[in-house]
Amino acid sequence: MSAEFITIGMFVGLLIGLFMGHPLAFVLGGLATIFGYLGWGPACFYLFLNQIWGTMDSYILVCIPLFILMAQLLDQSGVAEDLFDTMRYLFGPLRGGIAVAVVVVSTLFGACTGIIGASVVTMGLLSMPVFLKYGYNKRLAAGSVCAGGTLGILIPPSIMLVVMADQSAISVGKLFAGAILPGIILAFLYIGYIIVRCAIRPQDGPALSKEERAGMPAGTLALRVLKSMVPPVILVVGVLGSIFAGIATPTEAAAVGAVLAFVLTVAYGKFTWRGLATAVINTSKTTSMVVLILACAACFSGVFMGSGGGEVVKSLIFGIGLGKWGTFIVMMVILFFLGMFLDWIGIIMICFPIFLPIAVELGFDKVWFVVTIAVMLQDSFLTPPFGYALFYLRGVAPPEVTTGDIYWGAFPFWRLMELGLITVVIWPETILWLANTLVG
Repeated sequence: MSAEFITIGMFVGLLIGLFMGHPLAFVLGGLATIFGYLGWGPACFYLFLNQIWGTMDSYILVCIPLFILMAQLLDQSGVAEDLFDTMRYLFGPLRGGIAVAVVVVSTLFGACTGIIGASVVTMGLLSMPVFLKYGYNKRLAAGSVCAGGTLGILIPPSIMLVVMADQSAISVGKLFAGAILPGIILAFLYIGYIIVRCAIRPQDGPALSKEERAGMPAGTLALRVLKSMVPPVILVVGVLGSIFAGIATPTEAAAVGAVLAFVLTVAYGKFTWRGLATAVINTSKTTSMVVLILACAACFSGVFMGSGGGEVVKSLIFGIGLGKWGTFIVMMVILFFLGMFLDWIGIIMICFPIFLPIAVELGFDKVWFVVTIAVMLQDSFLTPPFGYALFYLRGVAPPEVTTGDIYWGAFPFWRLMELGLITVVIWPETILWLANTLVG
């Protein structure tokens, strides 16, 4: 079989399998088996063993279950609930203040968890009833929760950045440092949009009444802000601080984070043995899903690249003749459309072996290029038909909030994500400055 036939056949098979509703891991593994056997016969299974062993032999992937456990424990601790209630009063005098509070809390919570499922579900449960109580526009409310929750996969510690580091042979610390400012830029874009929209349309986000604000004196509010900010700061310093200071490896820092999350759960009086068992079971389920996709995607990538598919795609992209930045735009557009159908793990495992050599050949800084992909993949959580953040919120939203409200509410925010991507492309130091300063 020619490399061109294999390339077309594997991608067409991927789309067919996904549209039929089959799990991504089985689609990738099945296609690898079919095309590998057609190309090499039974010898393809030796390739699979090597590919899976190479993936599982990565020490850095031990971070994944530890960060997931940290997120599960933190979700039970009540940290997000206390933080949201405090920020709601802090930003209450602003029009759109509750939506601003959601983005701020999601940013801080994202810096403690690194998993969007935990962020979107937690913020959806906490904030949606409050939004409805104060008469907020339902689309603005839904978009704020979805967009804010997706920051957890970009702002470190993030399991997506851990997988990206493993697949690109880049230091996890460099990717963590490089993703901090882009995450903050996106958060400010969301906040700016909310404030401007509510200034133009005050009915979309009413401010808290004077009577309700009077019920929370300034001194009491200041103490609550201080108290609610302590747990996130402890976690961020414990995890990221130990990595950037060179005290701990990312894997060791992940273990520190899990222990600190456990301590916070006990300190807030939320610890139960049943809760601990649930956290461990959920961690096992999520880790198993991630590892299975990684293993099957490694087999898919091995067959695809070994059959010359990477060279076919590379020749196609270069053959368009759009130059350095035109080629970059083509790759970002491909990522955007893949994000409508694949989750981030599949996109990384399929695209990294193809795109990274192209980026290096074009002269792009590798750290900068990988972080721009991470920013681009924010879109994949909000773009229909398979935006995961949309489905997470749909599962916990009140009946008054329709699926249409959630989809249309997310629309302006994923356009803001593209504006954030343009920002880091025009000013690459937004990524490289911290990456080079904090991690030499």
